[in-house]
Amino acid sequence: MKQRFIKILSFAVLLSSNFHAQTFNNLFRTKDRQDNLEDFDLKKFSYGFYLAANNFDYKMVLSPIFGMDGNQNLVESKATYSFGAGLIGKMRLNEFLDLRIEPGLHFVQRDLTFNTFDHNSQYSGGTNYNLPFDPITDPTEEQIKKVVKSTYVDIPILLEVHGDRWYNSRPYAAAGINYLVNLQSNQTSTEDNLLNTFRTTTHNFGWSAEIGIQLYFSRFKLTPAIRGTFFSNNELVSDNATTQPYWTPAISTMQTRAFMLVLKFE
Repeated sequence: MKQRFIKILSFAVLLSSNFHAQTFNNLFRTKDRQDNLEDFDLKKFSYGFYLAANNFDYKMVLSPIFGMDGNQNLVESKATYSFGAGLIGKMRLNEFLDLRIEPGLHFVQRDLTFNTFDHNSQYSGGTNYNLPFDPITDPTEEQIKKVVKSTYVDIPILLEVHGDRWYNSRPYAAAGINYLVNLQSNQTSTEDNLLNTFRTTTHNFGWSAEIGIQLYFSRFKLTPAIRGTFFSNNELVSDNATTQPYWTPAISTMQTRAFMLVLKFE
């Protein structure tokens, strides 16, 4: 019985060793290794599409008068997760450089909380910064929490720098500029936060930076990447002059910053 057990154990060890040796050879061998899509990156132009999981937030600088109580911030921004999708157009410049344009559509929601009512009611008599107003002593949930929905048409132009292929992969980094149109900005609306309409700019500019790795399969190229996009302009549209200074006067500047997990298919 003991000898039989030893034989079975020896056979299992031999089989396991052979399996691991073959697996190692298939994954890491260089001789007779097949490269996928060898001529793909030699094309002058190529196309594809991408999907994105997004995290959008506002970077805010608050007014020291209406937006802060000492060192306490009276306005808070809560980031939310969203999604986007777009197209890819690539032009090959040389062996290591590509120029990309990747127009996309991003659906975004951010939540702003204004804890300004108790503090800013002290300025109801008027100051050099605001007209006299009737204070709001019992604000509603809609007045305190503003749900800001945005739909961005994003048009980034990126310069991509990549290394040499290693097996069926290639690392890269990219950076460029963005033009973004917010289809839900409400910029031209005459209503403001007094009527629960939060207004932002329609036309925006920014810059992006991205890193990722390109994976070559037999029929397509898959690229997982991480991208950061940062607006350069102030997106805030001020409330009307006759509106109480509980909302936009509390914010000096407000700029979007976004982080995206992108999957590209070419």
